Amino acid sequence: MEPVISVKNLTQRYGTGRLIYKDLSFDVPQGHILGLLGKNGTGKTTTINILMGYLKPQSGQCKIFGRDITTMDAATRSRIALLIEGHVQYAFMTIEQIERFYAKFYPRWNREAYYELMRKLHVSPRQRIQSMSCGQRSQVALGLILAQNADLLVLDDFSLGLDPGYRRLFVEYLRDFVKSEDKTVFMTSHIIQDMERLIDDVIVLDYGKILTQQPVKQLMDTFHCYQFDTKTENIDSDADLLNPSVVRGHGEVFSFKDADEVKNRLQGQGVEVTNFTTIPMSLEDAFIGLTGKY
Repeated sequence: MEPVISVKNLTQRYGTGRLIYKDLSFDVPQGHILGLLGKNGTGKTTTINILMGYLKPQSGQCKIFGRDITTMDAATRSRIALLIEGHVQYAFMTIEQIERFYAKFYPRWNREAYYELMRKLHVSPRQRIQSMSCGQRSQVALGLILAQNADLLVLDDFSLGLDPGYRRLFVEYLRDFVKSEDKTVFMTSHIIQDMERLIDDVIVLDYGKILTQQPVKQLMDTFHCYQFDTKTENIDSDADLLNPSVVRGHGEVFSFKDADEVKNRLQGQGVEVTNFTTIPMSLEDAFIGLTGKY
């Protein structure tokens, strides 16, 4: 089956200066939720702007539903719902009024998807959006995105402004909705705990390159954090010993290699290690292990 999103050898710079990334390639299969992770300035929103046709790629090719994004027709574009930072326009309207207003523009409008989320928020249909909290307004925006009944949802930092309870509510609702309706999602978020509960596949961007691109389960099964005691103050980083650190005799290193191989690599540098332990990780821990703390 042809992927919903197909990106091949995408290269982009800020003007003629700093490289954002080079030869970025990935596919998003139908029914999958892909999370694009990276620190600020690594190109997450740039990628979304390219996919939506707002920014022309300097090289490479991007297709959505098999159509080149530079020549995408209205019928293809109508299959895509875009959320940028959860903003809601027309805040003077009520919950009910804004739903009726948006419904006129989307032939496949699914009002029940919108009102089901509003019921979970315990808000009245006649409540004005301007009287709602920032988190509730963001949920209204998310409800309006779901109601478009698009085949592809593109969500840029969907959790902006949501408190932990609202984030958990939407993550659970979105995953159930996407899987039951066979939708596809391409998304970013700075709240990686939410992504871990939600996404199937992950791309981790660094400045100018992809650090990893794989299913989340595969990443968590193969990427490891090792901690140990050592008298060595500095450990050299390489392709297999990622972001090593030593603080007051306590060392830490991340690697896709198994424990014995990592110990051998450390000893090959003359690093004496004791109490060598594999530490369980969350997706956020893995992200830090790949990108570094700073």
